Amino acid sequence: MKRSLSNNNKHRRDDAKEIKRVLITINVMGSSGPLRFVVKEEDLVCEVIHIALKSYARQARLPLLGTDPTNFLLYSSNIALNPNEAIGSKQARNFVLCKKEGTTPKRMTIKESHGWKAWINKSLNFKILSH
Repeated sequence: MKRSLSNNNKHRRDDAKEIKRVLITINVMGSSGPLRFVVKEEDLVCEVIHIALKSYARQARLPLLGTDPTNFLLYSSNIALNPNEAIGSKQARNFVLCKKEGTTPKRMTIKESHGWKAWINKSLNFKILSH
C-alpha cells in the first residue's frame, strides 16, 4: 500500500514539474503601478499581452489602452519580445508594456473628410443642415 501512495505522490510531483507557473510583473507605460499575475512559462508573449490588457481594463486604470494585443510590445531588458515566443524563454520576471508607435487613432483632417460639414458631423456626432 505504501508503494502505491508514494508512486502517486511521485506522479503528482512530475506533473507539477511539467507545468511551471511564474509570477510576473508588467509595468505599463503611463500607468501608476505595475500589474502582477501568474502565467505558465510556455504561454506565448501575445497571450500574456492579452491577459495584461484585460487585467488593466478590469481594474479601470488610466490611460485607456484598448484591447488589441497587436498594438503593443512587451519588453524585457530593453529588448522587444517576439509575440510568438514563450514568456519563459528569457528567464525574466519583470516586463514593460508599451504601445507601438503609430497605433493611436488617426485624427481626421478637413480634406480627408470631404468638407468642414462632414468633419463636424463625424467629430461631434450631430448634423448641420445646409440652407
